[in-house]
Amino acid sequence: MNIAIPREVVDDERRVALVPDTAKRLVGDGLTVRVEKDAGVAAGYLDEAYQAAGAEIVSDTASLWGDADAVLKIHMPTEHPTLGMHEASAMRASATLVGLLQPFRHHDAVRKLADGNVTSFSLDALPRISRAQSMDVLSSMSTVAGYKAVLVGASHVGRFFPMLVTAAGTIRPSQVLVLGVGVAGLQAIATARRLGAVVEAFDVRPAVKEQVESLGARFLVAEQVEAEGEGGYAKELSEEQHQRELQLIQEHIGDADVVITTALIPGKPAPLLVTEEMVRSMKPGSVIVDLAAEMGGNCALTQRGAEVTECGVSIVGPLNLPSTMPTHASQMYSKNMLTFLQHLLKEGELNLDFEDEITASTCITREGKIVHEATRSAIEGGKGS
Repeated sequence: MNIAIPREVVDDERRVALVPDTAKRLVGDGLTVRVEKDAGVAAGYLDEAYQAAGAEIVSDTASLWGDADAVLKIHMPTEHPTLGMHEASAMRASATLVGLLQPFRHHDAVRKLADGNVTSFSLDALPRISRAQSMDVLSSMSTVAGYKAVLVGASHVGRFFPMLVTAAGTIRPSQVLVLGVGVAGLQAIATARRLGAVVEAFDVRPAVKEQVESLGARFLVAEQVEAEGEGGYAKELSEEQHQRELQLIQEHIGDADVVITTALIPGKPAPLLVTEEMVRSMKPGSVIVDLAAEMGGNCALTQRGAEVTECGVSIVGPLNLPSTMPTHASQMYSKNMLTFLQHLLKEGELNLDFEDEITASTCITREGKIVHEATRSAIEGGKGS
């Protein structure tokens, strides 16, 4: 079986889908691993390391795509800058694609995959079951994003994070407010605490209170605000609950030096948690790092991929923070990818059992059709691109 690892061509992407250690595992299992030249360089993985692992380095991009039985990627296929065609069109019929495809956002690419008879699997569609935990790319990348968000906040705020006793007197620690306590939020709390900040956190799921407190942070409780949906994700609040939520945040945001927002609702725009009025109530020099910027932002003033200032408050809307830590992000992604691929393989060949929950839930296109029901409904409803 021939596995291809192309170089990602999306702007500012530095990660690679498979690192040399993982490639060595696959080669040891009897698979052929072909890596596009310099695919891992931006993440710190040189071609020589892949060759030492038993992989083949390929300079001919068209051959890499066209000869592959399976292509392992990070992003959904897109127009390739040198091939002169869409990456989906470069794949042969009946080939398999695995990646973090975000099919709800890339409808045209999904159609191309279906039209090309490509069997595609998206790792952001993994079911929330124990068997899939070792494949959970979203949790891995959220861990990276939560960690890096605090570093971004620390680099923008004009204060120390820890309490310091100096010859010039005692300097109080920074106060950090984390809104949304999923994987990214928990990692943000842990990182801010390691740096010495005083941390408060809020989430609409009271079940996370124990996790927050175990990290040394204070959990903020809004009365009669609770919204835990299927799989432990947050769900949309009623208007009355949302107003209580905003009132609680308003009461605490003025004390914060750094605010990290991470709240997302699957399949929905990011919920508004920080209003313009709240921003204006914050101290000059304070910072908001909005991890939901790609989905519209949790702050009313967030601009996707940009930094803006309002009343002396910086609002940072970063995109793809995992790509800014490509070495470890690639390592984590690669391990998740390996586990998923091993789930699909039997004796070195793909053995696709669509009665299995993991296989069926993650399959987006197959036999010329869009088989992922939620993606098909979104495309038919005209939402996305």
